[in-house]
Amino acid sequence: MDHAESTDHAEYERRIAARFAGFDQDGNGYIDREDFVTAAKGLLAEFTTAARCDKGQALYAGAEAFWQGMAGIADVDGDQRVSREEFVTGAVKRLRDNPKRFAEIARPFLRAAIAVADQEGTGITPAAAERILRVLGVDPSLVGPVAAALDSDGDGRISEEEIVIAFAHYFTVPE
Repeated sequence: MDHAESTDHAEYERRIAARFAGFDQDGNGYIDREDFVTAAKGLLAEFTTAARCDKGQALYAGAEAFWQGMAGIADVDGDQRVSREEFVTGAVKRLRDNPKRFAEIARPFLRAAIAVADQEGTGITPAAAERILRVLGVDPSLVGPVAAALDSDGDGRISEEEIVIAFAHYFTVPE
């Protein structure tokens, strides 16, 4: 690895490490099942959706599937929590070359989050995406620009595929 590759790798690890905080909903220094439950509860509250309805149950099931996928990739020591180091290592070693894998792990949760946010049944708007991003702890200065960028075809609606691709890109691509 030459100096440029080493610098690129270090920068990539730094950026991925910064993404860790978005998953660590309670700020305890680990990502665990409870962080995914907290995210689901926050989304249900934001969009006044009952946990026991079909959309609520799908969101919790998606959160559990996402947690299981994350743990399978990154919980190296099997303690049912992912440390910052495990997250960075898991993302770097297992996801950088295969962002589609991460997308598929996240898809059930993202699909369910979209269903919760799409209260009119016409697709999620950039405004609804902003609400989701705020609940998930995205830096407030980035919420508006990120939500606008998600509508990659400019039709005023954000498709599941646009969200899944952007999500995988955000967590696995250094730019």
